[in-house]
Amino acid sequence: MESIKTNIQNFQIRSAEKKDASLIVKYIRELALYENELDEVSVTIETLETYMFDRCGAEALIGDFFNKPVGFAFFHNSFSTFLGKPGIALVDLYIEPDMRGRGFGKAMLSRLAEVAKERDCERLEWWVHDWNISAIDKYIKWGAEMVKDIRVYRMSGSTLDSFSKEYIK
Repeated sequence: MESIKTNIQNFQIRSAEKKDASLIVKYIRELALYENELDEVSVTIETLETYMFDRCGAEALIGDFFNKPVGFAFFHNSFSTFLGKPGIALVDLYIEPDMRGRGFGKAMLSRLAEVAKERDCERLEWWVHDWNISAIDKYIKWGAEMVKDIRVYRMSGSTLDSFSKEYIK
């Protein structure tokens, strides 16, 4: 994925590299603080380097304004069994607070949609907290639709450990 220029002067979007791991961890922590979930963050630079760049295929876009990072979009590939085609799942989109309102988030989401089309993906999906009305309003304005009647369920930690032993061979 090559770096592109958007129609926003002096804003450039590029693919994250391993050297960006500390920046991505910083943004993850800032986003978690904004979402009041900082106590759930355990990512380190080392784990991100290992799993994101070396093992699992997660990717990120970095938004630079005047060659200074101002935000990121973290995503991975997904697959729709109903469509029989790949998609992209946006995990996090974050723009630094003093850089919001300039169109950078929309530009990054638009670039990610372009990546989805380049990869012959049928969907770009993401999750939003119910309380984040300002983001929801923007997404709807841009043409996104809420998937009705679906809630995300999660197993982690000791629950994941114990449930993984339930499989009877």
